[in-house]
Formats: sequence, structure tokens, C-alpha cells
Amino acid sequence: MTPRARFRAIFSGSIGNLVEYYDWYAYSAFALYFSKAFFPGSSPTAQLLNTAGVFALGFFMRPIGGWLMGSLADRKGRRAAMLLSVLMMCAGSLTIAITPGYAEIGVAAPIILIACRLMQGLSLGGEYGISATYLCEVASRRHRGFWSSFQYVTLILGQLSALALLIVLQRWLLTPLQLDDWGWRIPFAIGGLLALAALWLRRGLHETESFARQAAPERAPMRTLLREHPRQVAMVVGLTLGGTLAFYTCTTYMQKFMVNTAGFSKDDATLISAAALFVYMLLQPLFGALSDRIGRKPLLVFFGLAGALGTVPMLTVLATVREPLAAFALMLAGLVVISGYTAVNAVVKAELFPVAVRALGVGLPYAATVSLFGGTAEYVALWFKQAGVEAGFYWYVAAMIGVSLLVYLRLPETRDQSRIDRD
Repeated sequence: MTPRARFRAIFSGSIGNLVEYYDWYAYSAFALYFSKAFFPGSSPTAQLLNTAGVFALGFFMRPIGGWLMGSLADRKGRRAAMLLSVLMMCAGSLTIAITPGYAEIGVAAPIILIACRLMQGLSLGGEYGISATYLCEVASRRHRGFWSSFQYVTLILGQLSALALLIVLQRWLLTPLQLDDWGWRIPFAIGGLLALAALWLRRGLHETESFARQAAPERAPMRTLLREHPRQVAMVVGLTLGGTLAFYTCTTYMQKFMVNTAGFSKDDATLISAAALFVYMLLQPLFGALSDRIGRKPLLVFFGLAGALGTVPMLTVLATVREPLAAFALMLAGLVVISGYTAVNAVVKAELFPVAVRALGVGLPYAATVSLFGGTAEYVALWFKQAGVEAGFYWYVAAMIGVSLLVYLRLPETRDQSRIDRD
């Protein structure tokens, strides 16, 4: 593949990933406004708890998506699975945008919301494994860590785009009353339209050379994965456990933490989160390029050590600060540490599996672990807060990162033993 063709393939694949994650995170970014439309009640924390529960429920569809989409990608090709995943995300966003609230249709409103999030969870569960596999297979060996890190660049950019839209609506276009009433529908309508554009872009994707060179695609990838690669599957679970919990704590939940615990306004919390995420996004290619020079394992160990030791102090201090700059610095410090995981986790997982089961091997155990720990991070945090022991959540995050650290220490250096280079 020529450098120009490689760049076009990575760009097209990444744009679709960006739109998928924008649609997914728009739910979290605007939850402060639409929670009362679907879950009426007197307590803001209770409303957010219900909304977070639906967010977590969507995550439980991700293992099914990882299985179905991963199997499709390993049997029929990466391109076909990538087209289907973005189409499903589009349908979910457009439906949420037009669904009436609880006051108009009663219990049907949260039921429709749940159905849409389940479909989007199915889509996103497949998207991670497919896009990670695609980016790693089209990247050159020398710069594979750099190019694969763009999966998290687009993931973060999707979340950042949702937050940027929220800031524009908050500060310049709509009043708080308008946002509560109908303005929260705007990001879902935009997300659905963007997904249609991503679908058009992905129609031009070429199949990867690794997949095309197979004599015959695996007819039963799930059976082969579990029978021949159980150790690698367990490694993916261990690799993901602490990283996904830390990631969703410092991104998805942090905005609500600063409002509900630290006492910042919704506007300030959104601006702080957006600024920290922007810097975090720029760090991913730097960490990815560093992994091409020194290996993947040192970065994972850095995250494991710093995350296990620093999470409790960071969240404890952040709960007490009142200055936006101090909150930004603390959040960014956490995100710098998490970059040791996010910049390389896709390439590490892809390098563990042969081409016949790569999309499934990357996507399924990752999606299952994210569902159990990443997707429930916000819900567990709010549960601890409502129980009056919020600090318990800080220790929970630190402990799970410690578990992953044990896996990182035993992990082989995948840069030097990549299965991709044997395809």
C-alpha cells in the first residue's frame, strides 16, 4: 500500500470512528439537561442515576456487538462490518432526537430511550474491535503505534465535539430553559446526520491486505478464538480492566463530578472538561510514537503504577477545589497518566491475535470488560455518593488499576512479537 493510500484509508476509517463516538458521548454530555425529560423526579442525583443506568445498560450490549461484528469482520471483511456499525449508530441517534418526553407519552419515553441505547451499544461494541484491527492492519510496522493511536484521537475528538456543541449552545445560542426544554435534541439530530456522512465515506474503504491475503477466512472464528487463544483473551481482559475504568472516570463522569461534588456550575464544568480533553487528544499520537521507539509495555506499566498510586489523592483534592484552573490541572494530570493506556491499548491487542480471529479477539473481550467496568463507572460513582461514602469509589478505581498493573508486568513486548507481521 502506498503512503497516500494508507493515509486515505486511516482517515476514512478514523472519521467513521469519530462520528460513532460523538453520537455515543452526546448522551453523556447532555444528560444534565435531558435527564428530567425521560426520568421525572425531585432529586437531581436520582435523575442522573437513572440516566447513568441507561448509559450503563447500553454498555451491556457491547459484548454482543463485539461478537457479532467481530465475527462478521473476520468472515466477510473489515469494510462490511464498519458500514453496518455506523448505520446502526445513525438510527439510534435520530430516534432519540425525535422521541417525546415522559410528560407526553409516559413510560414509553424511557423505553424508547433504552431501546436506542441498546442498539447504539451493539454498534459501538463492534466498532472498537473492527476499527482497531483496520487501523493496525493498514499501518506500517515502523509507525504502527503512532497510526493506531488515532483511534483514541478520534474517540476523544468525538467526545470533545459533543462537549464543544454543548458549550456553544450554553453560552451563545440557547438559554438554560431552552436547553432543558428542547435544545438537548439538537446534538442527537446532528449526530444522526453526521453518521450518514460517515457511511458515505466508508463506502470507499478498501479491504486490508492482511485479510485479503488469507487463503480462506475462518468459518467459525468464535470457536477458534476460545479453543486456540484463551490466554490472549484473558490478557485483553486484564489489559482493559483498569484502563477502561480510569478512562470513563476521568472523561464521562468527570463533568458530573465537578458539578455534583466539587460545586462548579454546569457551564464551568463543561469548559474545564473540554479544555483538558483537547490536550489529552493531542497527547495520543505522541505516546503512540513513543511506543514505536521504546515499546508498548513501558507505557502500560507507567499508567499502572501512576494510576494505582495517584487516583485517590487526585480525586480527593479535586473534590475540594473551587478554582477552575486547579480543576483543569488535576483532570489533565489524570489524563496524562491514562494516555499510557489509551495510546497503545488498541495496537497491543491487535498484535496478540492472528488475522483469522483478530477483530473478534480484540473486540469481544474488550467490549465485555468495558461493559462491566467502564460502562458502570458513572453509575457506581453515583451509588457511592448517594450512600454517603463517595471516597469508596476512589479506592475502587485505584484497586482495579492495580489489578491491570499485574497483567502489564507479565505482558510480552508485542511490538517485537507482533502477529500482524506474520500475516
